[in-house]
Amino acid sequence: MPGVTHTGPVMEIVILAVVIAVVVIGALGGLVVGSRRKKQLPEPPPATPDITAPPAEPHVGDEAETPRDETRRTIEEVDLPDGGTATVEEPPVVEELEIPQIEVPEPTAGRLVRLRARLSRSQNALGKGLLTLLSREHLDDDTWEEIEDTLLTADVGVQPTQELVERLRERVKVLGTRTPEELRTLLREELITLVGPDMDREVKTEPATSKPGIVMVVGVNGTGKTTTTGKLARVLVADGRSVVLGAADTFRAAAADQLQTWGERVGAHTVRGPEGGDPASVAFDAVKEGKEMGSDVVLIDTAGRLHTKTGLMDELGKVKRVVEKHAPLDEVLLVLDATTGQNGLIQARVFAEVVNITGIVLTKLDGTAKGGIVVAVQRELGVPVKLIGLGEGADDLAPFEPAAFVDALIGE
Repeated sequence: MPGVTHTGPVMEIVILAVVIAVVVIGALGGLVVGSRRKKQLPEPPPATPDITAPPAEPHVGDEAETPRDETRRTIEEVDLPDGGTATVEEPPVVEELEIPQIEVPEPTAGRLVRLRARLSRSQNALGKGLLTLLSREHLDDDTWEEIEDTLLTADVGVQPTQELVERLRERVKVLGTRTPEELRTLLREELITLVGPDMDREVKTEPATSKPGIVMVVGVNGTGKTTTTGKLARVLVADGRSVVLGAADTFRAAAADQLQTWGERVGAHTVRGPEGGDPASVAFDAVKEGKEMGSDVVLIDTAGRLHTKTGLMDELGKVKRVVEKHAPLDEVLLVLDATTGQNGLIQARVFAEVVNITGIVLTKLDGTAKGGIVVAVQRELGVPVKLIGLGEGADDLAPFEPAAFVDALIGE
């Protein structure tokens, strides 16, 4: 129509343009939001580890997961040292314990002669004193009394002293003029007569019928009885005998150990029992084993009996009776300390009443000038001194020889 403006198509165009603009703006906004969502937020900081927690243990097979770059070689490709010969290390050498050497004791022949110098150093006070008195120009009664006192001090004993002084007075009176050599010869002869040169001093260890010889050693505490038994074993071994030791001193703990040590040094077998056991049983077993082993001698060391203890002395008699069920005793040796003097005579008397003493062993004779105890104890018991101890050495037990002993008393 005329006068009417036609706006329809124009409006449609405008509306279409607005719609397109809105769509474009919306698309652009979506792109911006999407890009912001793709941006990752920073990771939170790691948590602080618990310092009290133990470190993680490796899992089994962790090492196996590590790849090895080396190429494994076959056994044929491995080079052996020393031209292909494998070296085998020798095992360490174990040092063997040394077996104690068995000692060879000194031979008994002439042992006292070899020890005479030691004996004379301590004993010749007696001999020198007598020679000095006898050398006086006038031997009056006072001088003879001094001679008696010298002999009594040396433990010769009252009766032997009176006999010796009487014989000396007669011989000096007949002799008249006396030279030192004549006086020494005179004194030597009278002392040898007093000691008793004709007594049998052999230690009986060879029975007439069958082996072994059985020797029982008795004595009080402190006389050196166990040591004497060990030294006697050495004397016998030096003479070519085989020895069994019976440790019948079961009341003293160290006695059996001490005796066994003595035996081991010379190769002697030791029979012992429990501490505090029956001594007679040990003695019986020692003789039995000695017979089974074919030994030459069995030495039985008994406990150191106090002669004042009646019960203990009775037990010593029991040991003797039990041993004699196997075979008779060949020797019963009484060990006396030479320094005890008259007390030693009392001990000897009591022991002689319990067992049949056949011989005497005088110990510690090297440290005293009282050598006259040899004469006194022989007179008291009527049995000979067979062995004397002259020191602490292992071979210082010697057979008693009257002439050598007197020579030591009066000096050279």
